[in-house]
Amino acid sequence: MEFKFKVLYGSPNGKIVEKLTTRRLGDNDVFIETTHSGLCGTDEHFLHCEQALGHEGVGVVKHIGSSVTSVKVGDRVGFGFIRRVCGRCDNCLSGCDNHCREKRAYGQHDFDVGSFSHGTVWNADAVYSIPDGYDSAHAAPLICAGASVWSCLTNNGIRPSDRIGVVGIGGLGHLAIKLAAALGYNVVAFSGSERKREEALEFGASEFYPFPSIQRGVRIKPVKHLLLCGSSDVDYASLLDLVDTNGVIYHISVTLEPTPIPLVPLGQKGIRIQGCFITSRRNLQELLEFAARHDIKPTIVTFPLTKNGLEEAFEKLRAGGIRYRAVLKH
Repeated sequence: MEFKFKVLYGSPNGKIVEKLTTRRLGDNDVFIETTHSGLCGTDEHFLHCEQALGHEGVGVVKHIGSSVTSVKVGDRVGFGFIRRVCGRCDNCLSGCDNHCREKRAYGQHDFDVGSFSHGTVWNADAVYSIPDGYDSAHAAPLICAGASVWSCLTNNGIRPSDRIGVVGIGGLGHLAIKLAAALGYNVVAFSGSERKREEALEFGASEFYPFPSIQRGVRIKPVKHLLLCGSSDVDYASLLDLVDTNGVIYHISVTLEPTPIPLVPLGQKGIRIQGCFITSRRNLQELLEFAARHDIKPTIVTFPLTKNGLEEAFEKLRAGGIRYRAVLKH
């Protein structure tokens, strides 16, 4: 069975192009009618590539392959970077549950995008069930932004008594504060703008510090874990006084440029730099259920899921005009 649907693509000149795409439904595939997609800063990296754009998708399952048992027609599901998985490599075996391990092996991971679309064909093992009652518009940003901070907060041995610092109160940072507070951590927010104070405290931070005051020598009780959620250009030396001895810095925001690391001062305090990326499928499903159970919602701005809507959303994202995640919807 084949399906045709419109998808928004990148192009060599960085312009967004609408194309008609055809996909065949495999035995373990589902056809999803896209209803919502989050816009992520990472999407900028794909604008000059001739490939489908978007990786924070939510939609409704309209057709299923003959072998699909995990979802049914009419279910709401999320889908992200990974279209299908092999089920047998170290990443699968360490990040998936036994149900996933028993699935048919494909031989490789298929990393793909395409949530800025009218529909898509996706492997059933790589979609996430959206809990009943949880708004699809709020679920979409959790597929990438929420997943990145959730993985950091739940997979690194952080304890409720630990002080958790969040640098940058934007698309990633505001979710990090909300989730960390709901997990019972003591959250300390850092921002370059004093105007973010009230919102940071409303999101769940117990303390707020603007960077200008830190640079003027204001002493702050150091944090055990520091999440970098703002600019990708990081001066690690400027963060040393914020992090406790044997603490950890997590660089969640993404850059393609090399980042200088001051090895001697980091070594003197025993501070580690921990990589973070999108979580496992099992962990992401736990995030969706946790967010629904605790009524945690990203703060969003919506746009139409059209070429013009995506262009407008990109413009506002570049201008810093999104508070705090853009979501496109049909």
